[in-house]
Amino acid sequence: MIMSEQQPQFALQRLYLKDLSFESPNTPLIFADQTQPQVDINYNVEHRQIQDSLYEVVVRLNVTVKSGDKTAFLVELQQAGAFQIAGLEGESLEHALEAFCPNIIFPYARETIDSMVVRGGFPPLMMAPINFEAIFQQRKAQQQATQQ
Repeated sequence: MIMSEQQPQFALQRLYLKDLSFESPNTPLIFADQTQPQVDINYNVEHRQIQDSLYEVVVRLNVTVKSGDKTAFLVELQQAGAFQIAGLEGESLEHALEAFCPNIIFPYARETIDSMVVRGGFPPLMMAPINFEAIFQQRKAQQQATQQ
């Protein structure tokens, strides 16, 4: 773990909704469809330094639910957080930004998506948690294997 000379500091400054879109192009006819829905969830994490020790981390989620060949609904969300992070560098900072921060943000994103789906007239969408820690570790292992 690489750290600068100062003690590591980590503080959530703010959580916020950066962007949200909900579409249900085939309502109300889709409500009568009894086909088992197919759920497709895509996500990614982005981060950027805003000031010296202030970082923005954005979890982007795209959820598409289809019934047969028709789209029941589509949700696109960017849930973000501003984090004060000092005293971490290199892989330790990368770990905080790509695993620890998204794990804090994700429950808020999941609740927002569920709320939008219900407001759209659909049953609740119970999204499973995403283990950003495991994803980060897998990516690091793949990078190491590629370098060898």
